Amino acid sequence: MAATESRAFDRLLDYIEDSLGFATSMYNDAYLDRRISARMRRQAAENYREYQRLLESDDEEQQALLDALSVNVTSFFRNPDVWEALRPVLRELTADGRITVWSAACSDGREAYSLAMLAHDDPEIRADRVRIVGTDIKRAILRAAKRGEYRASETNDLESQLAPIGDYERYVDRDEDRYCVSPQVKRMVDFRRHDLIRESPPDEFDLVLCRNLFIYVDTDAKRAVFETLGSGLRPGGILTIGMTETVPSDCRAWFEPVEKRLRIYRKVG
Repeated sequence: MAATESRAFDRLLDYIEDSLGFATSMYNDAYLDRRISARMRRQAAENYREYQRLLESDDEEQQALLDALSVNVTSFFRNPDVWEALRPVLRELTADGRITVWSAACSDGREAYSLAMLAHDDPEIRADRVRIVGTDIKRAILRAAKRGEYRASETNDLESQLAPIGDYERYVDRDEDRYCVSPQVKRMVDFRRHDLIRESPPDEFDLVLCRNLFIYVDTDAKRAVFETLGSGLRPGGILTIGMTETVPSDCRAWFEPVEKRLRIYRKVG
């Protein structure tokens, strides 16, 4: 990137953070550039300066960019091995009483609903003792999560995603290419808006899932998010992160591995 373009890119990031309230300083520049450039191509903006002028005058484009910058890649039962490893965790936790689970950066709700389905699916897990909180920073995606409706035409093969629980029709009603999460599953999940970087945990939790967020954020933001997640976990609580992610070196003393290969940890203390 030429020096003039680099300065224009930096000014654009400052504008997005200061005027639109999105914490660009916490994300990788390469990730931000990919998302911004995609919007620029869509609007036929030739450079960062021209695109910033468009943002300053177009409220709809501001919202479209904020939607594009939010990370929303998700699926039901992503990495099935992780979910199988969480079965005994949930059995152990619910054997001792009621528990609260946090699906952080929950996107369109499929991870939170996967937790609820797993609790219902396993006869050794006390589903009646499980309360799930799903949080995300993006209001539009939370509205979609609350609806609990997914179209096969808009995502990967939903039947394959739901395969880990076998007869998924106990928990999901299908109408042609539309899949609707059943009321018994939806009742277990409370969706709320939350900023992992800037806000304290919304509750105290026994199990926290925050998967595949850290590959998008920089080192400082990663540590800030780990501090939020760690402070929200009860002593002895369980944290699960993405399969390709790692605990920052200065946070490792807070956790001990339960299933290191699957990135499942227990909070020390």
